[in-house]
Amino acid sequence: MISLAWLSGLIALLLALVHIYAGTFKSLKPTPRSRWLSLGSGVSVAYVFVHILPDLGAAQADFQSNVEIFDTIEHHIYLLSLLGTLAFYGLERAAKVSRQRSRQEGEGDATQPGVFWLHMASFSLYNALIGYLLLHREEPGLGNLVVYAIAMALHFMVNDYSLSEDHKQAYEHRGRWILSAAIVFGWVIGTQTTVHEVATAVLFAFLAGGIILNVLKEELPQARESRFWTFALGAAGYSVLLLAL
Repeated sequence: MISLAWLSGLIALLLALVHIYAGTFKSLKPTPRSRWLSLGSGVSVAYVFVHILPDLGAAQADFQSNVEIFDTIEHHIYLLSLLGTLAFYGLERAAKVSRQRSRQEGEGDATQPGVFWLHMASFSLYNALIGYLLLHREEPGLGNLVVYAIAMALHFMVNDYSLSEDHKQAYEHRGRWILSAAIVFGWVIGTQTTVHEVATAVLFAFLAGGIILNVLKEELPQARESRFWTFALGAAGYSVLLLAL
């Protein structure tokens, strides 16, 4: 029987393929928002609120007892999630300002090179973290690996669409390959390294904040004509699945 380590490696390759081929799905149209994107967003948010955040609550005591410098801060593990949200909000704003500047200068509707490479560096770390956590999640086991993989695959589909919108040809020609490689790289690092459970909680906390921002920024703008009921179906359906495990 295949081991969980090798299965996680296969999943890392499949997640990489999502980044490579998500842009070829013609059903992921921008307006009105694709049902698949809204469904994927709902699943991603459900995974954060039903699975990751409860795990962070359980890790709070370990974190507080091992990191004495923060022992006066009651909810510092959640502050790390907030940090993840703020970090990716800053990246989103940088992309929007860069696209606006490009339009004003008559250079098209894509981000400028500096912002593109900033996004690639940041999302490479983000994807590498997701690849690493295939092996080092808060809760190990086959069932948790599968639900994590499904949630991340759908989340990558949403992220890929957003990055393609911002960076256009630069992302199609280079970016998607860089981010795909980052997932596999993170998994390889995970096979060679094991960090303390407190560090795993920190990584999960930051990841949770990033997922929340990356999903909601795609669903909330009115111009997207987002599909609320599909988003709600994805969130509710995946919540039921997670609670049943």
